[in-house]
Amino acid sequence: MRHPPDDGWPGRRRDSPRARPGTRRPAAGGGSSPGLAGTEADGRGVVPRPADGVAAVSDPRLDLSFDGAVARMTIRRPEKLNALDAAMVDALVPLCRAVERSAAKVLILTGDGEKSFSAGGDVAAWSALDPAEFARHWIRDGHAGFDALARLSQPVIAVLNGHCLGGGLELAACADYRIAESHARIGLPETGLGITPGWSGTQRTARRFGTQLIRRMALFGEVYSADEALRLSLVDKVVGKGDGLAAAEQLAAIVAGRSATATELAKMLINAAEGEERERVLDAFAGRIAAGSDDLRAGLAAFREKGRRSRD
Repeated sequence: MRHPPDDGWPGRRRDSPRARPGTRRPAAGGGSSPGLAGTEADGRGVVPRPADGVAAVSDPRLDLSFDGAVARMTIRRPEKLNALDAAMVDALVPLCRAVERSAAKVLILTGDGEKSFSAGGDVAAWSALDPAEFARHWIRDGHAGFDALARLSQPVIAVLNGHCLGGGLELAACADYRIAESHARIGLPETGLGITPGWSGTQRTARRFGTQLIRRMALFGEVYSADEALRLSLVDKVVGKGDGLAAAEQLAAIVAGRSATATELAKMLINAAEGEERERVLDAFAGRIAAGSDDLRAGLAAFREKGRRSRD
C-alpha cells in the first residue's frame, strides 16, 4: 500500500529505477534546467515529471538537483553572500516537497561561492516592509519554509562553506548534520540591527544548540570560528576550505546505504523528542498502526458492501 505523500508516514520508495546511481537529474530552480515539469534528456539524465502533482519552481537562485540517491540544494546568490529574499523563502516549501516525493535518501544543502553559506535574510528586502507585512509574510513564510526543511523525511547535511549568520544559521539549524569549512564564521547578529532572530532563531536553535549558547550569540553578539563552533557543538565536523562538499558526499553515501524507512522513522522520533512536530509524529505512528489492522480491513469491507447494496 502506498500512503499519500502528505500523511506524514514513510511510504515513498527511494530505491526506484528513477534513482539509479550516477544518474543526475536537475530539478526546480536549476538555471537553464527545464525544471521538474520536463521529460527531455539534457545530456546528464532525464528530468522527471513531479511526483503527485508537485508544481515546478523556477527561482534559479535555489538550485535543486538529483544524483542517484542524493539530492542537492544550492543557494546561488553569491553576489549577495547568498542572502535570502522573499521569493527564495517562498520557494523552499515546494522544493522540499519535491525532495520529499523523490527517490532521494539524503539532501545536501550548501551555498554558492567561497565566502558565504548564507548571510541570512536580505536586509534590503525585509527592511522595506511595513511592520504588518514583516510579521504576516516575512516571518510567517520563513517559518513555513524552514519548518519544511527541518521536517524533511530525508536527513539533511548542511555544508557551511563560509559565513553562516542570522537567518543563515537558522537555516543550517534545520539540518541534521553540519559540516563547516575552516573559514566559516557563525553567529546571530540580528539584535545589532535592532531586530530579533525571526526564523526560529530563538526557538529551534535553542532546542538544538542550547539556550545559553543562543543567549551568547543573540544577546552579546558572539561570533564563532569553525573550530569554536565545533567545540560548542554548533557544527559536527570541520574541514579545509573547499573540502565541504566532498565530506558531505562521503557522509551522504553512508546514509544512502542504510534503510530509508528506518532512517526516516528515527529522524521523526528524534524530532519529536526535541519538540519538533510532535503532533504529526504521534498521528503518523497511530495512523500506520491503524492502517495495518484487521479492524480497518473489516471496516472498509463493510463500507464497500454497504455502497454496493445501495447501488443495487
